Amino acid sequence: MARYKGVDFYGMDALLSDEERMVRDSVRDFVSDRFMPLVTKHYREGSFPMEIVPELGELGLLGPTIPDYGSGLSSVAYGLVLQELERGDSGLRSFVSVQGALCMWPISAYGSKEQKERWLPGMARGELIGCFGLTEPDFGSNPGGMTTRAVDDGDSYVLNGTKRWITNGSVADIAVVWAKLGDDVRGFLVEKGTPGYSTRDIENKFSLRVSTTSELIFEDCRIPKSALLGTVTGLKGPLSCLTQARYGIAWGGVGAAQAVYDEALEYAKTRVQFSRPIGGYQLVQQKLVWMLNEITKGQLLVLRLGRLKDEGAMHFAQVSLAKRNNIWMALECARLGRDILGASGITDEYHVGRHMTNLESVSTYEGTHDIHTLILGGHITGLQAFE
Repeated sequence: MARYKGVDFYGMDALLSDEERMVRDSVRDFVSDRFMPLVTKHYREGSFPMEIVPELGELGLLGPTIPDYGSGLSSVAYGLVLQELERGDSGLRSFVSVQGALCMWPISAYGSKEQKERWLPGMARGELIGCFGLTEPDFGSNPGGMTTRAVDDGDSYVLNGTKRWITNGSVADIAVVWAKLGDDVRGFLVEKGTPGYSTRDIENKFSLRVSTTSELIFEDCRIPKSALLGTVTGLKGPLSCLTQARYGIAWGGVGAAQAVYDEALEYAKTRVQFSRPIGGYQLVQQKLVWMLNEITKGQLLVLRLGRLKDEGAMHFAQVSLAKRNNIWMALECARLGRDILGASGITDEYHVGRHMTNLESVSTYEGTHDIHTLILGGHITGLQAFE
């Protein structure tokens, strides 16, 4: 099979700096050489290849944009990192997204000096793993309805509640947990092994099998006052984290779409039916052209978003548009790719089916397609469609 080259129909490489291209290419090689030989085994087993985590740290891919603790990448370079990781698997990109955007970022933005020094260096090296506890069994799209509570009890807080669908939950050394403290939503850092804190993995998933997904359970879990993320209150805290993660997901969708397009294109050029390869038939060409068309638009969309982020001018509604569009686009590409591969598309000899089921989850988490529609609708009309 030919070496993976990605898609660049509009010459987007010319819009990238030398450093951005170098970062993308190094991660592309890592995914091809190190991750792809592992992915089918872990997909079948429903596990994440923990052995590559130190390598992710050595490459500077964990929290690379975090001030003072990351590797100093631009937002565009970071987006390209996540694009290439999701070309491998959504679970790989999710691991890096959660570690950096959902765990390291809030500690950096809202944590004390002591909290930063305690956690961020080890997390950047991949020696410590984080998870982000916001979603609950009964509250996903409405995080304000959360029932997890923290009670002030003198020199400590006592947590009770459950978080669900938590990436990295059972393998994490530190959990960034959002809970109600009185009438406010506050963030807490809960260490693995704290009495009253337990985890349970969610098994038998159709999707994101190359990822650890867990419940976090807090039963009279007593944590010190120093565990509070002290500079943010209300839903601004978790929602600001989600903005960081959604930005990366929008880039990741482009990577997944490129992966399925590349596989479908190569298959269409070699699979012969009747008198010629199926890529010579109009209906197959129409599918491939649609994929190329939408991938190209998605690439330009996230590149502009990344430049805005680097300028400090990015708005959360712009992130919603990119996440909404690019994951929808990637999922449609995966479905078309599966169609082109025919029966071969439902076996794990090929990767399109894995991407297709993964993207069903990516479309759901960090704001569903419909929720991002309503975020955008409220932004452009000034009228909120939900409380």
